[in-house]
Amino acid sequence: MTADQLQSLITAGLPCEHCHLEGDGRHWYATIVSTAFEGKRPIARHQQVYATLGSRMHTDEVHALSMKTFTPAEWAQQPASSA
Repeated sequence: MTADQLQSLITAGLPCEHCHLEGDGRHWYATIVSTAFEGKRPIARHQQVYATLGSRMHTDEVHALSMKTFTPAEWAQQPASSA
């Protein structure tokens, strides 16, 4: 799976203002900003992202996904170097 494919899956399932992915094809790191995260704890946010991937996490198409999830307001408060 490529970064573009993974990003397309996530953005198709979540309204994202920002979605940045880095990785080697199996191990991924994502920064995701979405209004869908409003009022949710980090674990619930991660579950929302995993839900956009469906069985791909179980079939090892995506072996590992580390992520930072932000609401737009939280993202606005991040230093520019976090992007």
